[in-house]
Formats: sequence, C-alpha cells, structure tokens
Amino acid sequence: MGLKKGMLAAVIAVSTVALAACGSKGSQQDSSQVLHWSEPTELQTLDLSKVVDTVSSDTISNSTEGLYRLGKDSKIEPGLATKTQVSNQGLKYTFTLRKNSKWSNGDPVTAQNFVYSWRRTVNPKTASQYAYLFSGIKNADAVANGKKPVTTLGVKAANKYKLVVTLDKNVPYFKLLMGFTVFFPQDQKAVEQYGSKYGTAAKYMVYNGPYKVAGWNGSNLNWHLVKNKDYWDQKAVKLQKITFQVAKSTTTSYNLYQNKKLDETYLDAEQAKQLSNNKDYVSLKQSRTNYLEFNQTNKEFQNKKIRQALSYAVDRQQLVKKVLGNGSLPAKGIVSQDLASYQGKDFATAAATTTGVTYNKSQAQKLWREGLRELGVKKLSFTLMGDDDDMSKAVTDYLQSQFETNLPGAKVAVENLPKKTRITRAAAGQFDVVLAGWAADFSDPISFLDLFTKNNAYNDGKWDNPTYDRLINVSKTTDVNNQNKRWQDLVAASKLLSQEQGVAPLYQLSQAQLLRSDVKGVVYNTAGIAFNFKHAYIAK
Repeated sequence: MGLKKGMLAAVIAVSTVALAACGSKGSQQDSSQVLHWSEPTELQTLDLSKVVDTVSSDTISNSTEGLYRLGKDSKIEPGLATKTQVSNQGLKYTFTLRKNSKWSNGDPVTAQNFVYSWRRTVNPKTASQYAYLFSGIKNADAVANGKKPVTTLGVKAANKYKLVVTLDKNVPYFKLLMGFTVFFPQDQKAVEQYGSKYGTAAKYMVYNGPYKVAGWNGSNLNWHLVKNKDYWDQKAVKLQKITFQVAKSTTTSYNLYQNKKLDETYLDAEQAKQLSNNKDYVSLKQSRTNYLEFNQTNKEFQNKKIRQALSYAVDRQQLVKKVLGNGSLPAKGIVSQDLASYQGKDFATAAATTTGVTYNKSQAQKLWREGLRELGVKKLSFTLMGDDDDMSKAVTDYLQSQFETNLPGAKVAVENLPKKTRITRAAAGQFDVVLAGWAADFSDPISFLDLFTKNNAYNDGKWDNPTYDRLINVSKTTDVNNQNKRWQDLVAASKLLSQEQGVAPLYQLSQAQLLRSDVKGVVYNTAGIAFNFKHAYIAK
C-alpha cells in the first residue's frame, strides 16, 4: 500500500460535497448520510494484534488510526504523524504525533500507545499471526521467538508525542507497513480493563478513528460504524453511520439491494454476466490470490507428485470464466498481477512459470499414477475444506469435480465452514487440503512470499524448503539495499514455490459489485486496507 510504483488502485467516485451547516436543512442532510453495506463474511475481532481477515482489518482501520492512512491512488495520507524524520542511513525513524487525537474513553493518543501496541503484538504470549511483519525492527525477531524481553523492541516514546523506531536492517517497505492495521496504537488502559474480552465485541474496545463500532456483540451478522465526534478530523467525515450486513448468498444481498435495503452488493458469476451493463456495476480487482494449501504433515501430501497432479488437474481458465465470471484471472504464481514492478516488468510476469499453475490432464494423470505407486496405494481419499459463502462453495464444488474426473482413484469430500472456523482449523493443521486466500498487506511481493517460510505463522501446510527460506532471508539481509538482487531473489523464490508445488496458486480475485451511483468518496485499494470510508458520503 502507499507509494509503491506498479500497484493499481481503484477509487470509487472520489469528490467533495458542501453540506449545509445550519438550520433544519442541514439536519435533514446529516440524517440522510447513512450508507448500507454488505459483507460476505463475519467480523471476527476488533483486536488489531489478533486480526487475520480482511473484514476485521477494514473495520479496525476505519475506527482506529495509525501513523498514516491509505488514501486515493494508494497515497499515504496524514494520520497521527504530522512529521517523519529518517536518519542513520534509513535505520532510524522519528515520528512527531498530533496532539489533538484522543480515544473514545477520553484518553489522549500518545507515542506510548504505539510502544505498548507493538510490544503486545510481538510478544509471543499474544500469539499474533502478524508478528513476523515486525521483522527488521530492532530485536523484533528475538522478542517474537522468546529470546529477548519485549522491552528491548526497537520502539520508544522520546516524549508524549514523539515516537522513535530503530531498525536493525533496512526495510524497503517500512513506510507502507505503517499504514497497515497491526501497526496502529492501542490504549493499554482499555486492554487491561477489558482483559480477555478486549476486542471481542464493540463495547470492549476504544476508538480514535473517523468512526466507532457499534452493535456488534461478537457473533451477530450485522454491526455499524458511527461517526466519531471526537475524531481530530471529524469535520472531514460526512457519513453519520455505515450499517454492515453479512450476506453469504449474493441472491440475498442482491434482493436487499433491489429493495433499497443495501447500497452495495457483491455479485456471483451469473449475476455479473446479466448486470455488467448496469450503470452501478463495478469490477474490483484485488491483490489477492486464492490457492490450494496441502497439509504436508500428512504422508500423501508430502509426495510432490501428488501435489503437482492436483494442481495440473485444475482448468483455471474454465474456473475463472465459467465458475467465477467476475473478472478474476488465472494465477501466474502466488504473487498477484500489478502489485509491483521493476524496470517496467510486472513481478507476476517475471516470476511466471508453466510448472505448477497450468492445466495439463495427461501430465496430471501421469504424476498421479506415479505418486500413488510411491505411496503404495491405488486410490486416495481426502477432504477439501473451504468457506461457506456462495463463491467458495462454487469453487470447492468445481475443484471436487476436476479432481474426481481427471484423477482416477481420487475421492474428494467437500467441507464448507464459516470463515472463522476454517481459519482456526487451518491454523491448527486440522485439514487435508484447504482453499485458502491471501490479500497483500502492502504493495511488495514479500507480502505474499513471506507466508511460506518454514516458521511463518500463516504456513498452515508446513511446507519446508531450505532453498526457499534462504532466498527470502537474503532478500531481507544481504541484498536488501540492492534493488536488482532483491528482485531476483524474490522472483526465484516465487518460481521455486510453484515448481515444488509448495501450494497450488489458482486465481487472482476480482469482485463484481453493484454500488449505487449516489455513493461517493469511497476509496478502494487493491492491497492493504481495502475500503477507506473516511471521505465517503451520499450525494443528494
């Protein structure tokens, strides 16, 4: 996210409107500033140290503010940082914070809130799956591994409104990270007050962003963002409220849209075909790759030929055109297209291979036979796990058909679960094969490639390749200041992941959507925080 050249961002009708500031007319306009939004999956947490999903991250980013915000065209906008100084050859960052920001409990937002938040996230007791993103900050790796106390982390409050961060190595994408959710501040008083309930419901959280969360009890399928009257830049916030409704079926959400109960809805393949000429139709390209992850603690999926056979058995062109039908693209590799470029060449193109990402039925069957022979069996049964929304169900059904049709002796059971359950089960290693997905947290290939190193918390399949780990490591150390060498390291790592079938990349997601034309100012970015509602409003 932010300034990385080569990243695409779609901005939905950004403009400004003058609202009357006095009299009954102004009150009427304020009352009309309510946006009704649909989500395909549940809100899982408001605890930024424990967030793992896009819906939660977007909700947190609109109700909590960090050093920067990600705005129009992926440009970094002022958040709490009013000034940034970089010194010591890029190893020291000094952020001066604004003095007029406060939490919804009345506490001032200070540099110490960042110190506390970062220490909490990196602390192994928190078990944050995003602790690895702090690598490069002084002592972060040692703290995360329990080898040094959290007080040694390279972040300190020089005074109430000055934050100093020390790195132990250059991080080319450091400023981009500062706009991402897990680097936002937390109020220690609130964390300690709410204890184990912190972030599990709207009332167990404090807010310092444009909006506050209301109406979420931790498990319900609807909630609100309400304007935060104490936000430092509240005059720029036009919406009084945003209502969110989870609709796992696009039939349901489209009906609500038609009945004007929603201002936005996602579309399935058939709906997208029928409505592509509608004036409200939008196709949102995402820096997200959906892929198959194999549980490589299981003997059958330790077999490379079995993994490759399953990948070669999938016709990705048919998948994106016939099943998804929403503008999604067949994956060239694990890194999404148009995320980053170097010397005019897109990373996905530079790292593309024909191995591990193409459809080849005869090759699939050959490898399948050889893999079964090596395992000493004639058939193989396994369970394919995925989410329980309409799109995921359609994809898992298609994959089941491809496997059983193209691979003699394959018997596939499909298990579709609520997203929160699927994530928990995958993290615990309770799966055979899972349909997983990753959306880039910032516009650099490392946001994808980091996931599959041996000890990464998101490496649910436990793929282990020393050569891959070495390439990722040198890109962060020896070659970190040599753009060309770092690029080549990451290209080689991406190719190796496909060739060894560590995972099986399937498609880069685009999401077909209807958004009412009177909804203005919603900023959409393909990487990092997807939706920024700060400047959104309803035109009348």
